[in-house]
Amino acid sequence: MAKTDPAVSIITPLYNCAEYIGECIESVIAQTYENWEYIIVNNCSTDGSGDIARSYAKRDSRIRVIENKQFLTAIPNQNEALRQISRNSKYCKVVFADDWIFPECIERMVSVAEKHPSIGIVGAYVLNGTDVMCTGLSYRCEFSSGSEICRQHLLKQLYVFGSANGVLYRADLVRDREAFYNEAEIHADTEICFSVLRDNDFGFVHQILTFTRVRSRSLSTISTALQTDFAGMLRILRVHGPFFLSQDELEDLTERHMHVYYKFLGKSLLLGNIAVLNFHGAKLRESKIGFSRSRVLKGVLSTLSDWASAPKSSIQKLVKIKKQRLHKNQHQEQDFLVSRIAKSEKGDWHEC
Repeated sequence: MAKTDPAVSIITPLYNCAEYIGECIESVIAQTYENWEYIIVNNCSTDGSGDIARSYAKRDSRIRVIENKQFLTAIPNQNEALRQISRNSKYCKVVFADDWIFPECIERMVSVAEKHPSIGIVGAYVLNGTDVMCTGLSYRCEFSSGSEICRQHLLKQLYVFGSANGVLYRADLVRDREAFYNEAEIHADTEICFSVLRDNDFGFVHQILTFTRVRSRSLSTISTALQTDFAGMLRILRVHGPFFLSQDELEDLTERHMHVYYKFLGKSLLLGNIAVLNFHGAKLRESKIGFSRSRVLKGVLSTLSDWASAPKSSIQKLVKIKKQRLHKNQHQEQDFLVSRIAKSEKGDWHEC
């Protein structure tokens, strides 16, 4: 790669990630693609993260460290970092401070984007801890219309985009929005893909190009524990579904989603998962669909029916869960889960 190739802005929002930021920066420096700028936005770190970042910037002129004058929470800080990208950049890549990218990441993603000027987002396989994610797309497919890939996401659960760490954006699409990510939505990285792909196409590299670290008590781990994807998908269906699905498809998919959603809530009620019920009750009340106690009851009955068909395994699971409930910090942990997700959506929480 030469500097005549399209310029790429790589950004890292940084807050208290001294343990991992060096590995992250090294992965950017190791790129086979040469024409990049690297912008690290230090969000008032207190653990020496900023010092580490600045030490790299002194050695490599392509690296800039920007110091936030005041602390910003997670998604607002990501938006602030994206506002720093160069006007000359054709593409933009987010690399989170506790993650990293493989050496050919930028080269391979830019190559696909350059073949198809209509592409707005390029994805690839993601190494999520020890699991490979974003699989399922035909190996022959490196290009898809935006509308079709979104339809497949909704109708066939083909999850090949989402986390900002796993995709490349066309930079003009980032610059066109004052706030690229929806700061009120925990799944803003998925929602922006649906927004962008209304009018742009999708590219894919069949290679593992990014690594996402799995950490206990990280926002993504807590999101999984609370199954926030249920609420996230409901929002996607309401806001973006009409652009990609027929009316019949949308109504059918929404009803099927709500059936599974309420069965999950019924099971959560049986298991005493108060944190889950509080979070999803609030999200459903915020939506135009609303919260239905009768559908929760149906979910309870459906779960009991399932347990009755496999009593031995169900009893074993219940005993295990009850033992966990006896842990002295159980209630505090539940409260922590709800409060952290709530704070993240209100802009009151940050992680690196």
